[in-house]
Amino acid sequence: MLMRDEVSRVLGEVKKVILGKDEVIEKVLMAILAQGHVLLEDVPGTGKTTMALAFAKALGLEYRRVQFTSDTMPSDIVGFSVYDREEGRLSYKPGAIMTNLLLADEINRTSSKTQSALLEAMEEKHVSVDGVTRDLPRPFIVLATENPVGSAGTQMLPNSQLDRFLVQLSMGYPSLETQASILRDRHAKNPLDQVVPVLTRDELEVLIADTATVHLDDALYLYIATLAEATRTDEYVELGLSPRGALALTRMAQACAFVAGRDYVTPDDVLTVFADVTCHRLILNAKARLNEVNAAGVVSRVASSVPIPQRTVANPLA
Repeated sequence: MLMRDEVSRVLGEVKKVILGKDEVIEKVLMAILAQGHVLLEDVPGTGKTTMALAFAKALGLEYRRVQFTSDTMPSDIVGFSVYDREEGRLSYKPGAIMTNLLLADEINRTSSKTQSALLEAMEEKHVSVDGVTRDLPRPFIVLATENPVGSAGTQMLPNSQLDRFLVQLSMGYPSLETQASILRDRHAKNPLDQVVPVLTRDELEVLIADTATVHLDDALYLYIATLAEATRTDEYVELGLSPRGALALTRMAQACAFVAGRDYVTPDDVLTVFADVTCHRLILNAKARLNEVNAAGVVSRVASSVPIPQRTVANPLA
């Protein structure tokens, strides 16, 4: 069932252009295999667009990019209808969302109405224009970015919309050695020219289907449910991990195991992706702000307080 060679080839192609960020690259691939969307919160110039292009090229996907601004309209995203005089009827003009991989750049710089149009389509996997519903291409992945520096003119995503993203990741600046390598190797050539497709869309669909069959022991279902419950009862949390968030954690844990070449999930898989799935879904209370506790701190507390199950398929005799 597992196709470790295909996974390794995809990662290898993306790593040609994104240096020193192997963990982030692997987690983006996990999100794709788990049929989820990714929110990248980072300052400009850290390689978000380059990574999206590399994934689109390596996976053989159609790619589009939207630079969100205050005047971006919902119709720019979902499309619109115009009257065709020759045919005597309305003709649909597809929006940017009609693609396989959409890079939604600086999603917090557009209106809440436009954000909602995108996020609704992400969840429903279709768009409705003038009463006609059209399915989005398969697979469909959104890589959205937020710039945490400079909030003037921004519309931050509410929690109910952040919940639509499977994970929130940050690439961060490269290390000193990696930065030197980038400067040495890339001033005269475009590394994206070296990336070649290693999968077709149909082959990616097979990988996605295989990821959904990765086994979880009953003890791990209870472990994930217990982690979710612990976030809801934490003294610093006003709103904890929702059932949808717990399901997202399950899917990401399956994808983590799949990328590692296994057909079963371990507790380490759950913990590897726990913060990425959970932090952006939590709403902290006034006590947390008073004590300068952030979401990452809460997640760390919860992970260390919930007992790790000992009886799983990976260790049946424990």
